[in-house]
Amino acid sequence: MIFDTPESKLENQYVLQTTPRFRFVDLFAGLGGFHVAFQELGGSGVFAAEWEPTLNALYKDNFGLEAWTDVNKLEPIEAIDSIVPDHDVLAAGFPCQPFSKAGEQLGFEHTLQGRLFFKVFEILEVKRPGRFILENVPNILRHRGGKTRDTIVEKLEGLGYQVAIERFSPHQFGIPQVRERAYFVGSLDGLEDFEWPVKGKKPTEITSVLHGGPPKTRPIPEQTLRAIDMWGDFLRRSPDAVKLPSFPIWSMEFEATYPYEDSTPQAIWNSRSSYGLNGLHLRGNFGFELDGLSIPEQYAMLPSHARREGDVSFPRWKRTFIRQNREFYRDNQSWIRPWLNEWRPWEFHSSFQKFEWNAQGGIRDIDRYVLQVRASGIRVKQPTTAPSLIAMTQTQVPILGAQIAGTRRYMAPEECSELQSLGSIKLPESELAAYKALGNAVNAQVVRAIAEPLLRGVENYKSQKQLGNVA
Repeated sequence: MIFDTPESKLENQYVLQTTPRFRFVDLFAGLGGFHVAFQELGGSGVFAAEWEPTLNALYKDNFGLEAWTDVNKLEPIEAIDSIVPDHDVLAAGFPCQPFSKAGEQLGFEHTLQGRLFFKVFEILEVKRPGRFILENVPNILRHRGGKTRDTIVEKLEGLGYQVAIERFSPHQFGIPQVRERAYFVGSLDGLEDFEWPVKGKKPTEITSVLHGGPPKTRPIPEQTLRAIDMWGDFLRRSPDAVKLPSFPIWSMEFEATYPYEDSTPQAIWNSRSSYGLNGLHLRGNFGFELDGLSIPEQYAMLPSHARREGDVSFPRWKRTFIRQNREFYRDNQSWIRPWLNEWRPWEFHSSFQKFEWNAQGGIRDIDRYVLQVRASGIRVKQPTTAPSLIAMTQTQVPILGAQIAGTRRYMAPEECSELQSLGSIKLPESELAAYKALGNAVNAQVVRAIAEPLLRGVENYKSQKQLGNVA
């Protein structure tokens, strides 16, 4: 059930709370993706926790439930029993930043967020709900060589839960977003009857979540639009017979000749500190001459990926990308050089100097695709799916090409909400806050698909617990 008005939300919430199929708690609740999914399955939320003030207030607006603020304030452990109501299912999308490849991967050692899993563990230990679902980034399964995953499973199994783990992405359920997440499920009465939902191969299309008419969104910065036009022209100039690279295009390597295979500019500076690369007739990014420049000036003329201080050798992946880009330019300079002279990409921010073509075989018209501006470059994706929503920055919100949306524009928050299967719940008024919350949200439809088989037998377990037949 997706609610359309605050009145209908509260009315349906009241009905569900009087005759709930199960009771659940929603930890690190965010926008309430777990709540949306569980409520659709007949559940009633009895406790939620969300530390961010705007989202905490929105939780009550959307679901009629006053959310606790900071789970760390559930201290001492004995206080949990009196504060957290009895419940049948616990859900938690505990903070992912300590385990994400995009961060420092400090894991449980992250003093602010990494150890919040253990607060989830304490609530499970005290309240002993029959079921749980936990969600996090897939890298948590590989973090510390698998030791983080093993610690989580060991702790949960120590409480008597049988645990299973799987990865899912919304696009596997017909939702046009690629956003893989790891899900841990557990049951105190076993998982013999539980089956993970089937990962489907339904065709998806980004237009299925777009709202009619151009929604109000912030304008795309002029420099970003020019960069898109620049790479759109690159695509138009490329001959049909030329296969565009699947590796990232680093235009700053076009005409560069600085050393990278067996040495680096820094290694040469260390041995020739008085004049650096002078006299070697080497060129930096876009072919700018390095001779006659001081070492700081030479440093400024190198691509950003070659400026790491102290690098006396480049890692293999970087050497490979540099080699591939220089070879690509060597074979295609007849049409690339005029493009360089016209657009002068060295005048753009370094992230705009890079390009990722993830639409192999597609028509070379940039406005037919979904774009995303990343530190690694302007990424072009087929219009079948949106890239993963990211909470850390507003700049990576998907940009829709003019052939998709009628005009080149960002996806609106309401459309991103559809990507998370949240329906018409109320979002933060600030566009930046809305995008950030949506990037942190759990996908409600994926959760529902997992929860439905997990909840089989929950009423029986609840009855047995009330009779005292289970611990």
